[in-house]
Amino acid sequence: MHGEYKEPGGKLVVVDLEEGVDDDGVKRAVDVKISGDFFAEPEDVIFRLQDVVEGVPTSSSASSIAARIEAQLRPDDVLFGVSPHGIGVAIRRALGAAVDWDDLDFEVIHGPSVNPVVNVAMDETLVEDVAAGRRKPFMRIWEWDAPQIVIGSFQSYENEIDPQGVAKHGITVSRRVSGGGAMFMEPGNCITYSLVIPTSLVDGMSFEDSYKFLDQWVLKALERVGVEAYYVPLNDIASAYGKIGGAAQKRYANGYMLHHVTMAYDIDAVKMLECLRIGKEKVRDKGLRSAIKRVDPMASQTGLPRGEIIEVFIDEFAKTYGAVPGRITEADLEKAEERVRTKFATEEWVHRVP
Repeated sequence: MHGEYKEPGGKLVVVDLEEGVDDDGVKRAVDVKISGDFFAEPEDVIFRLQDVVEGVPTSSSASSIAARIEAQLRPDDVLFGVSPHGIGVAIRRALGAAVDWDDLDFEVIHGPSVNPVVNVAMDETLVEDVAAGRRKPFMRIWEWDAPQIVIGSFQSYENEIDPQGVAKHGITVSRRVSGGGAMFMEPGNCITYSLVIPTSLVDGMSFEDSYKFLDQWVLKALERVGVEAYYVPLNDIASAYGKIGGAAQKRYANGYMLHHVTMAYDIDAVKMLECLRIGKEKVRDKGLRSAIKRVDPMASQTGLPRGEIIEVFIDEFAKTYGAVPGRITEADLEKAEERVRTKFATEEWVHRVP
């Protein structure tokens, strides 16, 4: 049984093992071998760690395996490019308790352009379809045909939204299923994608590590278009010129999860500040010029049309994970539109946090 894991910013750790059963009928990992391109000192530390994890119950979590390793590390032991937690994740993958990208068949979807709230609803309905086996895991880039503000699942409508501003500019306000902050979205002014995957892909990872892990491909795509981006814990993507975008997640009880990211392309900062209360406070000390600079990073740093950047994103994801083109069907849209009527466009949902 074979498992591999590369921590964000780290090296590859590989675990090979067998599954055995003790006299009490407990399944355990046996004949454990740890290898990889990491560094470790002194030379015998990895062999000692193999002895530490030999015989761990196969039901052990990555965190409990990591705690077992950390308890046995000596003061002069040095692990560089790998951590006890990373070894734990690799063991879980070897046991089949976690999956890797290569275990999944992905689709990559662009659009179609829909009513703003339909995109929010599809972040729930399409997850249900993937969990039920009706659709493959996917990365979907949104398109929408009208302006909207999408607030996080736990944000207060009254605290975030300026009603005069949204009325003046005809902005739809919707609430998504994931946490995080408000997104000001007009057609063509940002790039948003949703990634739907089995939760087992991030089994054993902390929330912070899972964010970086799931967006490694987009950092490479940004590099291709001339943006040297990096992750700022917990969930922001930034460059030397400031924040580019933010990520959010929702983990469902059905074993699947939603991870999505919105990156500013060229946002109308004046309009945004008229619609978002919190925006006024964030830029009060910086001034409008600074605010405008903060929300146009994709356009100003790349000099490329939004469509060309999206093409690079699609190409990078497809090449990295072997994804094939997918599409949203009429049945998908009908299901999402029904969910809009029954949930996402209702006062109870949009104003559920007053």
